[in-house]
Amino acid sequence: MSFSFTVQHRDPSSQARCGLLRTSRGDIQTPVFMPVGTAATVKATPREFLQELGASIILSNTYHLYLRPGHELVRDLGGLHDFMRWSGSILTDSGGFQVYSHRQLRNIREEGVEFRSHLDGSKHFLSPERSIRVQQALGADLIMAFDDCTPYPVSRSEARESMLRSMRWAERCRRVHEDGTQTLFGIVQGGMFAELRQESLQRLLETGFAGLALGGFSVGEPKPMMYDLVAETTPQLPSKAPRYLMGVGTPLDLVYCVRQGVDMFDCVMPTRNARNGTLFTWQGKVHIKNARYKDDPDPLDPECGCKVCSTYSRAYLRHLYVSGEILSSILNTYHNLAFYLGLMERVRAAIRNGGLQKLASLLQDRYGDGG
Repeated sequence: MSFSFTVQHRDPSSQARCGLLRTSRGDIQTPVFMPVGTAATVKATPREFLQELGASIILSNTYHLYLRPGHELVRDLGGLHDFMRWSGSILTDSGGFQVYSHRQLRNIREEGVEFRSHLDGSKHFLSPERSIRVQQALGADLIMAFDDCTPYPVSRSEARESMLRSMRWAERCRRVHEDGTQTLFGIVQGGMFAELRQESLQRLLETGFAGLALGGFSVGEPKPMMYDLVAETTPQLPSKAPRYLMGVGTPLDLVYCVRQGVDMFDCVMPTRNARNGTLFTWQGKVHIKNARYKDDPDPLDPECGCKVCSTYSRAYLRHLYVSGEILSSILNTYHNLAFYLGLMERVRAAIRNGGLQKLASLLQDRYGDGG
């Protein structure tokens, strides 16, 4: 198995660390943000743009690729890397969160999840074993155990039942995972109950995984609750393995959770917000549709060196957005990804030079509680 992780620097004032994660596709500097390429594409972003921006790893979605175009087709065409012509690393999630998000269409039992496709209503069944086999066919470098994502709010007894099911499924995923070219991560569950997450973690450690993720966040819980649980749980994850927080989040979320020791992040926020006209800058959020930008000749973000900010004015970006031009999504997405990837580059530099607290304070000032 071509996989390793080494912690190279630690921040003296927090749990933050810089690391080097290696797969057969190359080196990944951590903390890292993974752009989300749900259907073998990061929306509105050709893979050449991702390379320009320095992305080293992206995330793709097992559930969506299983339904369309089908994992067998992707396998027969050489796997995801050849299919989308991406030379960097790929992580695939297991499909558990997507089944959760379409919960009105699914039925959970011990064997797995029976669900109807959100595309055409056809019936399907996804078990831990099938999830692993689909991910093996897709050919991702890092793959995730199939889990039952606990909703919020939920009772403690329901959260424990869901967590224990996820842990039994994790053991089944571990048993069926035989492909030495792929690295399997386990996922800590337990809802918003700290003691259940501790129990989940202990069970995953007994099963044995190369990396661990914190799942079950961004499901409607209050932000302080997420912060408290991440702060309590992350330092207890193995220090010599990568720590992955799934589906999070805002710029402030990323910096806060890096300070708790998280190494890996993914979130649709930069790409989805870009398509909706909300842009992340070093001065805070910019809602480009606002009339105040109608005749603004300035660049979107004077502190950003991306080719959008160095080429186009806020007035032009607003014009594209209010006109419904496809180019609006492309340029907005390029900038937001440049911001997120650039933010993580600054975070890594701040960990190495002792400036992480200063960077966190800057973001707090620019983004406030909504960041």
